[in-house]
This record gives sequence, C-alpha cells and structure tokens, in this order.
Amino acid sequence: MTFLHAGDDPAAEPDRRRQLRRAKGFATGLLGLAALVFLATVLVPDPPAWVGYLRATAEASMVGALADWFAVTALFRHPMGLPIPHTAIIPQKKDQLGDSLGQFVQANFLAREIIIGKLRTLEVARRAGEWLAQPANAKRLGANAGDAAAALSVVLRDEDLHAAVEQIVSRRIRATPAAPVAAKVLELALEGGNHQVVFDTLLRGLSKFMEENRPTLRDRLAQESPWWVPDSVDDVVFDKGIAMLNKFLVELAGDPNHELRQQYDVRVRELARRLHTDPELSARAEAMKEQLLTYPAIREWFASLGSEIKTSLTEAAADPDSELRRRLEAGLVVFGERLREDAALRAKLDGWLERLVGYLVDAYRAELADLVTGTVRSWDTEQTSQKIELQVGRDLQWIRVNGTVVGALAGLVIYTVAQLIIR
Repeated sequence: MTFLHAGDDPAAEPDRRRQLRRAKGFATGLLGLAALVFLATVLVPDPPAWVGYLRATAEASMVGALADWFAVTALFRHPMGLPIPHTAIIPQKKDQLGDSLGQFVQANFLAREIIIGKLRTLEVARRAGEWLAQPANAKRLGANAGDAAAALSVVLRDEDLHAAVEQIVSRRIRATPAAPVAAKVLELALEGGNHQVVFDTLLRGLSKFMEENRPTLRDRLAQESPWWVPDSVDDVVFDKGIAMLNKFLVELAGDPNHELRQQYDVRVRELARRLHTDPELSARAEAMKEQLLTYPAIREWFASLGSEIKTSLTEAAADPDSELRRRLEAGLVVFGERLREDAALRAKLDGWLERLVGYLVDAYRAELADLVTGTVRSWDTEQTSQKIELQVGRDLQWIRVNGTVVGALAGLVIYTVAQLIIR
C-alpha cells in the first residue's frame, strides 16, 4: 500500500524531489569544499602557521559533515548499503512506529477531557442556530434532505417498505385492544345519534337492493313456490310482499319513535356496555381483528400504502415548492432562531452532544488508535521511507549543513586552544 502524507498533493511531489536534491547537493558541496581545503593544506610544503588553523578547521568540518550525513542517512536506509546496526531505522521500526503513534494518538488526542474541552470551545449549538436561522442555509439543507430522500427511495426496495409498513401498522393494531375501541366508537355514535343515521342508511340500502334485484327475487320465489301454484298467483304474492315490505321500511324510516328503532337503540347500548365488561365478547373482537389483519385485501392495502408513502415523500422532498419542503425549511429557520436566542436550549443541546461524543470516545478510542496502528503497518516499507524522506528530508539536510559549519568552528576553537597551551 502506498503511503501518502495527510494533505499531500501528488502534483507537488516532483517539486519536493527537486528541493530535496538541491538541499542534498548543497550539503554535499560543503563537505566537498571542506575536503578540498583540507587536501590543499596537507599538500602545502613548509606551511605557515595560519595553514594549520585552516587545516584543523577543514578537518573538523569534514568530521562533522560525515557524522551528520551518517545520522541523517541512517534514518532512512543503510549508509553506503552496509547493514550497520541501528541504521535504516524507519524501515526497520515502521511497525513499532505505528504502535507508538497509535498509543500517542489515543493518549493525547482521543482523551475524553481533551475532546470535550475542544467541543465546548466550538459552541456547536450557537453556531448551528446562527447558521440555521438564515433562510438560505435552511433552503440548502432542505434541498440536501430532498436529495437524500431521492437516494433513499432508490436504495429502499418496495418489498422491504411494504413489509415494514405492514409490520408497523399490524403491530400497532394488535397492541390496541379491539373491544374498548369498538365500545368507544359506539358510545360516540350514541351521543350524537349517529347510530340512527346508520340505521337509516341501512334502510335506504335495503330498499334500493330490493328494487334493483326485483327480477332476481321474483325468480327465487318461483323456484321455492310449489309447482302447482300458477305464476299469476306468485306474481300477486310477490308484488304484495314487496309492497308491504317497502311500506314498512318507509314507516320505519319516517318514525323516529318506532318500536323497532327503540329496540335497536337498546341493543346498541347493550353492545357498547358488553364490549367493556364481557370477556367472551372481547375475545371475539380480538379474533375478528386478527382475521381482518390476515385478510388478503387488507395486506394488499398495506402494500399500496407503503408505495404511496414512498412516492409522496419522494416527490414532495424533490419539489422545492412542495408543502413538505416549505414546512421543513420554515421549521429549520424557527429551530435555528430558538437555538440562537434560547440559552437553556443551547445548553441542553450542547450537553447532549457532549454526552454522545464522550460515549463514542470512551467506546471507540481503542479502535481508532488501532486504525492508526493498522494503517501504518499496512504501508509498504520502502515507499514509506521514501515518502517520509520526501516530506522532511530537505529540512534534515540542514542538519548536515549545520554539522559542517559547527564542526569547522569547533575544530578552529580546539586547535586554537591547543596552540595557546603548547606555547
């Protein structure tokens, strides 16, 4: 795996290589200059006193340059390719470096108090409130929510949505006792007299049914009538029967105090009472509810409900002028204004965020440190060494330059002191 420094731009790599080569060339050039000066002073016959000072300076300069060259080179590779102990430190200690880096990150960056302290300085709730209070930002967030809803609609399969809607609705219905709900519906109908409206609707429906199905009912009478009864007699009986039944229905519909209505009212009230008190009737209501939930038409309705919800939400979320988007954006602005103005709400949100982040840090700090360790371990050894050298090698070459200069000065001072002592 190729290692790449955080934030590194691959396009800048050639420029870094050129800078590293120039820095190496400059440091090596100083070493070469010191070597030439030393060689020149050695070859001078019967040298004057000042040549000794120059020779000592050049000699110490070479020693300092070579020592620092060895130290810098040993970080990345074996000097001159020789397997000298304690050289090529980065390639050989890469895994230990990763372990140490992971422990360092865990101890110094992923500590709960450090993370929470930094989080408090950010004032997340206040900044979020100021940002959300601006309608343009709320509109942008609403657009992002629309894009997210559209993406979710592609990922979420219809069959999964159907199953989820069916499960949620069915679970809710099963968790609600049927008998008390039915009793409450009947009580509300009784209070407003709506049960009599239902009764009138049934009467009208029965009358319409008889009128629309008159030939069918007449044929049924013919089938049930003895064979020896003439058709003319059946017609008379049928017409009289239908007329009597219609007259009865008209009287029943027009008389609010009819005895049958009173009996109906009493029975409905009794049913409402029994739904509260009769265990057997409650069990029958639960059984009917369960049968209703397993009825194919109901399950198909659940499926169509899931599709309609998905389609409606997707279209509304994608439409900038939809009521959903307008309400969402207005709600975000209102929430942002409340965050901006309500210190108690900001403190509550910041406290919740601190608890959440604190929990995540405590629960996953080891895993995050292992991520650093594992990532470093996965780097290619040679490329890691090259990349690190490319990042910091230019600055390390100044160690060689400084070693050359400091060595020269140290050699001059030492030689001078020695001459003073001898004389």
